[in-house]
Amino acid sequence: MAIMPITVYGDKILWTKAKPIFKVDDEIIQLIQNMFATMRNANGIGLAANQVGIDKQMFIIDLREVEDYEKFKPVVMINPEIVLQSEEKIVMEEGCLSLPNLRAEVERSEIIKVKYLDTDENEREIEADDLFARVILHEYDHLIGKMIPDRVTSQLRKKLEKELIQIRNREVEVSYPITTK
Repeated sequence: MAIMPITVYGDKILWTKAKPIFKVDDEIIQLIQNMFATMRNANGIGLAANQVGIDKQMFIIDLREVEDYEKFKPVVMINPEIVLQSEEKIVMEEGCLSLPNLRAEVERSEIIKVKYLDTDENEREIEADDLFARVILHEYDHLIGKMIPDRVTSQLRKKLEKELIQIRNREVEVSYPITTK
């Protein structure tokens, strides 16, 4: 398994709508293994393929390091589609491996339903709530070319601008490899 550099704010791939995966082959399985290694190395709980420079509709989630989620089974979602979002919203602070050291309050649906393919190309549909729903929505955002700054108020985005510029210019300290300019 290889640890891959993580794309950061300013990298064009993060604003691109990812392409569907048509076949789960050995290359995709290797990518999944590398993504898990990369995410764990960076102490993350979710990672989308475009965050490691791969233009594919896929993300991984592993919440086992989070209190109350120790029994969580890691998930791979291929070609995910959000089919339902509750009207009940929750505001919670989020971070992102592609936005090192930046944290912001983001409003998201409390409960969602998502349809996706698993690694055996079986179609699955699950309902998720709380943190699991939030992480799915956050990673799904990456696949449609959105990030935390796109989900906050213009006033908050203005406050984050200095940090965003520092990230774009790679003027941040990180404990994991990131892409170069």
